[in-house]
Amino acid sequence: MTIFEALRQSHEIQRALCAELLATQGDSPERHVLFGRLKQELAAHAMAEERHFYIPLLQADLTQTLSRHAIAEHHEMDEQVESLEQTDPSSSSWLVQAKKLAEKVHHHLDEEEHSFFQMAGKVLEAQQKLLLAGDYLEEYRACLNQA
Repeated sequence: MTIFEALRQSHEIQRALCAELLATQGDSPERHVLFGRLKQELAAHAMAEERHFYIPLLQADLTQTLSRHAIAEHHEMDEQVESLEQTDPSSSSWLVQAKKLAEKVHHHLDEEEHSFFQMAGKVLEAQQKLLLAGDYLEEYRACLNQA
């Protein structure tokens, strides 16, 4: 498995959790569980992705700007998650904020998959793509198990 395949697996989980979360209503136990799972998934993915994908790519001129942009988007999503945590899940503004978070997640994932992965593919060597996948998955799973 390459780093791109490993990242796509987490991307699919994020997309599914966003869709499930937006289908919830009110201050339901389901909403709390799904939000917790999405929050955990986003945090584990961001931590592992930044360490084992973006940091190596920051060293190459071709992918430096894109890496910085992607890391900044992770920070924006963290702020949106924090804002949601401070909002009453039964309020209409909670769902509005959750939709904004889902849109940001989708934008970020689409941007990575449709442009950034192609640029990274030019920078990373075949063996490096495999090694980074292993490192990413190890860190990602460790982050998920800590929560």
